[in-house]
Amino acid sequence: MNYKEFESILTREFPGCTEETLQRFQKLDALYRDWNSRINVISRKDMDGLYSHHVLHSLAIAVYMKRNGGFPAGSSVLDLGTGGGFPGIPLAILHPELDFTLCDSIGKKIKVASGVSEALGLGNVECVNARAESLGRKFDWVVSRAVTSLDNFLPWVKGSYNRGILYLKGGDISAEIDSAVAKCGLRRDSVELWNISEWLDDEWFSEKYVVGISGQ
Repeated sequence: MNYKEFESILTREFPGCTEETLQRFQKLDALYRDWNSRINVISRKDMDGLYSHHVLHSLAIAVYMKRNGGFPAGSSVLDLGTGGGFPGIPLAILHPELDFTLCDSIGKKIKVASGVSEALGLGNVECVNARAESLGRKFDWVVSRAVTSLDNFLPWVKGSYNRGILYLKGGDISAEIDSAVAKCGLRRDSVELWNISEWLDDEWFSEKYVVGISGQ
């Protein structure tokens, strides 16, 4: 998918995108190609899929939230295990009214996220090289992209959020939810699955979901 194809999908869903927002999204390709040549955060064979497999995938969280009332302005969002900046950077570009903390325990990955964020002039992004448990503060939302199974992830963020978790996950995740219910005390009625293919008619998204977990 090239940038123009991406922009067409984006502006259909979010027609209020400013020119500055679109310019920032357009710059992502060159920025990630440059950083990825030095620090590998995206599979090199997948760089041509940046806008579909990484940027749109990240923005599925924004679409899910839009269909559920949206993020309240001023909300704080923790992207845990951000890697090179996904889903946090695309979400921060789209939502300048939100405050994002991008966190990863691997220094070279957070260096990429920080470099991209600074190059784009994202004043609503803070990049932190740390583990979740060392942050010592609460956020309104936690977002993440399949860094581990749910029953591993939930203990990492226990006590770290007020409103909910938005987790990008693929495949048959019913067993993961069952395990999280059994091991972590997750309430089954607090979990909602949204199939991203309801928005993007692409086979790659056919078994990819936003897992929405309501607040503690």
